[in-house]
Amino acid sequence: MEYPKLQPTNDNRFILLEDYAVKSVVIPKGYQTNGADVPRLFWIFIPPFKPKFLPAVIAHDYYCSIKEYSKADKLFKDILLEIEKSFITKAMVQSVKFYTKYLRG
Repeated sequence: MEYPKLQPTNDNRFILLEDYAVKSVVIPKGYQTNGADVPRLFWIFIPPFKPKFLPAVIAHDYYCSIKEYSKADKLFKDILLEIEKSFITKAMVQSVKFYTKYLRG
């Protein structure tokens, strides 16, 4: 899997430096993400800026920004589990499911 080319900003965000294609999704150059929204308490287990998870995080953030939430959650799961099948990635998928069900509304 090819990783996105990103530039960090001064406010803990990343800017996509070129169009990024992942799983037939094209995220446009200039798109900004803040990485994974992980409560600081859990950063030791699930770091929000871990480079290997950025393809899933960027695709999820992009689809959420255009209010395609179910597509965002499915892509997040598919991409993340393609990258790695571990306790951490499964916990990330479950966290997104929990957020979608109970907090996003």
